[in-house]
Amino acid sequence: MRRVLGCVVLALVTVAASAQFSDPASDVPAYNVGAPTVAMTPLLHGQQLTGPNFVHTYQVAAYKMAAKIPAVLHQEPCYCRCDRALGHDSLHACFTVLHGAECSTCLQEGVYAYRETMRGQSPAQIRAGIERGEFMKIDLNTVTLPTK
Repeated sequence: MRRVLGCVVLALVTVAASAQFSDPASDVPAYNVGAPTVAMTPLLHGQQLTGPNFVHTYQVAAYKMAAKIPAVLHQEPCYCRCDRALGHDSLHACFTVLHGAECSTCLQEGVYAYRETMRGQSPAQIRAGIERGEFMKIDLNTVTLPTK
């Protein structure tokens, strides 16, 4: 009995210790594989983009960019891990509430997705860029309102 218990403990310790060596790319946050098939929750807009959560112009700009590509955002993961903490199923969910305005990761990913969409990239190509961390190159202080 002691041997069995000892083996079980050893196996659990081995699994726990090996977790630190797992591939982070295989741990992609929640997203949807294809375009939405039902009506999506609307993104914040208009007067909702005012107040203490929108003191920086880049916050409003990011929400306005998001409003132009909701189906793309639906197909993108969010690396702030709001899928775990808030139950979000994609980057789209971040912009349906104030969370997107309060999180630099969401803001950077939203701006990145918009810019890449305007460059003609597909949602899958954008997702690959997000997974590589390309969104982290976005300097929010240089983001301005979209003109298109």
